[in-house]
Amino acid sequence: MTSLAPEITTDPSSGSPPPRTVGSRHVGRWVWAAVVVVLVVWALRSVALNPAFGWSTVGQYLFTTAVLRGLGTTLLLTFATTVVGFVLGIGLAAMRLSGNPVLSSVSWGYVWLFRSTPLLVQLLFWYNVGALYPQLSLGIPFGPTFFSVESVNLISVLVAALLGLILHEAAYAAEIVRGGILSVDAGQSEAAVALGMTRARVLRRIVLPQAMRSIIPATGNMVIGTLKGTSIVSVIAVTDLLYSVQTIYNRTYEIIPLLLVATVWYVILTSVLSVGQYYVERYYARGAERTLPPTPLQRLRKVVR
Repeated sequence: MTSLAPEITTDPSSGSPPPRTVGSRHVGRWVWAAVVVVLVVWALRSVALNPAFGWSTVGQYLFTTAVLRGLGTTLLLTFATTVVGFVLGIGLAAMRLSGNPVLSSVSWGYVWLFRSTPLLVQLLFWYNVGALYPQLSLGIPFGPTFFSVESVNLISVLVAALLGLILHEAAYAAEIVRGGILSVDAGQSEAAVALGMTRARVLRRIVLPQAMRSIIPATGNMVIGTLKGTSIVSVIAVTDLLYSVQTIYNRTYEIIPLLLVATVWYVILTSVLSVGQYYVERYYARGAERTLPPTPLQRLRKVVR
């Protein structure tokens, strides 16, 4: 087939260089970028120079003992909720995907119940569990009791907060894990079972390592959400970061600077978790991409060079 498009040739005897390609200027893009930069600089200047923010007070209370103690409680709640919640979530996801209708129904019912109820309501229920069950006993039904304890002595405010957060987290973690498992081609599981591997081994050695690429981004977002969501435990008087800050400004009446103290710590912790999420995603992307995406430090070196 003969092409009718004219060929552009350069006569080597003429010595003229080949035509140079010139990209479009994108003037509007640079204008909008300049407008955005001006607005950002104006906003930062307004926040930095406004005396109502009380930045000197922020620096004064940022590392006080009460704030650091509340920060430690927030980190404890976040760590325990994430680890235990995801262990329960993996078990619930495995139950949901099993062929046993009883296990699948129980898992579905658990996820439905805890996703349908607001976290605040769950926390208040656990905080007031003593009104529902004044005494917790262990024994044989219609027989002798081996162990009995009053609920108010067993479930403190910290335990109530942990129960509410963990059980709520497990419901969402189960759906994240289930979605990641379903993203793996079912033919790989069938081939592994045909080779004689047990389903538990297939899940642990073949399915989960591949599902992690889908699980990690959603998990990172949920961990960050959990870190910020722990502030809701202040309603049941758990001395987390927000409750510690509230205790101070109820005494000093410096509300805005103390809220900024909590904001600064939440921003720092969220930034650390975001960096960790980036490197974990990069680790699990090794088998799916030819070249790994550059790290922030590598990008900075490239810009400097």
